[in-house]
Amino acid sequence: MTNLWTRIKDSVSADLHNMLDQKEQKNPLASLNQYLRQSEQEKEKVRKLIERQYRLRDEFTREYHKAQDMADKRLKQAGIAEKAGEEEMRAFARNEHEEYQIRADRMKASREEAVQQLETLEQKFEEMKHKIKDMHLRRMELMGRENVANANHQISQVIEETSEKLFSRFSELEQYIEGLEYKVNSSYYRSTFDNKIAKLEKDMEEKAN
Repeated sequence: MTNLWTRIKDSVSADLHNMLDQKEQKNPLASLNQYLRQSEQEKEKVRKLIERQYRLRDEFTREYHKAQDMADKRLKQAGIAEKAGEEEMRAFARNEHEEYQIRADRMKASREEAVQQLETLEQKFEEMKHKIKDMHLRRMELMGRENVANANHQISQVIEETSEKLFSRFSELEQYIEGLEYKVNSSYYRSTFDNKIAKLEKDMEEKAN
């Protein structure tokens, strides 16, 4: 179990923050997604091992009760045989009692060890799940940062390109309008020139008279 936990711990927890910082500088989402998939696979393997340990604990429990029941039964039978003066039967029952009691004691110790191992495994499994959950949350944070960075990049490009294009278009429009204004003013000046000369001529004649 110690080697198993060491392998799990190395694959999930070792240098987690350094890994995230390095991956964040390269391609955070692709790297984190791959790492999280592997972590989820490891978590599933551990979950199955813990389930197997539960089954083993239950098996130890059943074997302990069976052996203890037989040990108690043979001890009682040995007493009956002794009272009846059946030495051979008493000796057989006593030997059987010792064998079953040894087995029961061994199964009891194995069950207690399995229970302790389960408690340790479950605690470490919870720690493992928290680590993986933290990585999922970290990925969400990186996704948010990447989205903002991409959005800002797109906005900057649009603003820059739009500004250049609009400046060019405004410049063209301004030149066009100036041209129109010049044409309008020139046309107006030509159209009123004759009238102005005629008025000047009339005014001069009136003054002369």
